[in-house]
Amino acid sequence: MVRRARRINRELAEVYPYAHPELDFENPFQLLVATVLSAQTTDLRVNQTTPALFAAYPTPEDLAAAVPEEVEELIRPTGFFRAKTKSIMGLSAALRDEFGGEVPGRLQDLVTLPGVGRKTAFVVLGNAFGVPGITVDTHFMRLVRRWKWTEQEDPVRIEAEIAAIFPKSEWTMLSHRVIFHGRRICHARRPACGACPIARLCPSYGEGETDPDKAGKLLKYEMAGQPGQRLKPPADYPGKPAPALGAGG
Repeated sequence: MVRRARRINRELAEVYPYAHPELDFENPFQLLVATVLSAQTTDLRVNQTTPALFAAYPTPEDLAAAVPEEVEELIRPTGFFRAKTKSIMGLSAALRDEFGGEVPGRLQDLVTLPGVGRKTAFVVLGNAFGVPGITVDTHFMRLVRRWKWTEQEDPVRIEAEIAAIFPKSEWTMLSHRVIFHGRRICHARRPACGACPIARLCPSYGEGETDPDKAGKLLKYEMAGQPGQRLKPPADYPGKPAPALGAGG
């Protein structure tokens, strides 16, 4: 299983050499807020919403002092806008009051912020600070269970078991590759098995559409000739991922 898992990771690295967080952001604060907003919606919807939000409230201090109803209107398209407003205003106030207006670069600090769990924290650590972490979102959970890398259902236990399979240096990019694959090919309801580049390595092959032509019609984003979820890709996209940002943005 470990050999197969590592081979899947290597082959996904060839399929998605440009795997990256699909949220647009320019600094750790923007990534943190965007990740909180991404719950129960698409990254594309978040990317369509955050420019106006960050133009109005570019810093934690600005967002913490905002009128909640005005924030709700700006983020309404992302869904659950009242709860998300409470979270992003709350985390902004905590950043202002407890961290000098800066996003902390430690897991133990990030998870103290309102609306921030381990998944969100690892997105921020891995992509804004270069700190390795495994992002166990719904796509990641689905695929690692399909691939029989784990039988766990609890995200923390899944994280621990997957971390034991791969070197720490791979954790962040592994997360991106798996999530990319889950969004584009290995869908929840109808995985495109017949168009999957790692089908021969998959113990669950056949759960989805195996006919190549029919499977090809299920592909999403660039695999189907459609644009990805980013509206502001970095200058080197789709080459190597953008470099990690420092604590100052």
